[in-house]
Amino acid sequence: MIVIDATSSAPPFEQLRAQLADAVSSGELAPGDRLPTVRRLAEELGVAPGTVARAYRELETAGVIETRGRNGSFVRGGDDPVREQARQAAEAFAQQIRTLHLDADEALALAAAALRSGPAKLV
Repeated sequence: MIVIDATSSAPPFEQLRAQLADAVSSGELAPGDRLPTVRRLAEELGVAPGTVARAYRELETAGVIETRGRNGSFVRGGDDPVREQARQAAEAFAQQIRTLHLDADEALALAAAALRSGPAKLV
């Protein structure tokens, strides 16, 4: 059950986005589950439709849900959306490294340094 806390410092769209993402991660919402329409959920929660629409857009961008036009919004099936985004980022990184003609060891050292502290420093 989604609850919007009016006293929270987090904006309502972020509260909604986080709660839906948690419901997907926990399995409470399964791949293929249809989400309520923007208007219906906005009415149920007492928020503006734009609030729900923004949360849905951010979830779609993150790969958690997908919108199928007039058919509605659904929980995406397949891999964990966070891992899928990480895989896509890694693939983009690998492609850039190939374009720059760097070897894999140097690229991995740069990535490890960036993950640890920020900009990589070669020795």
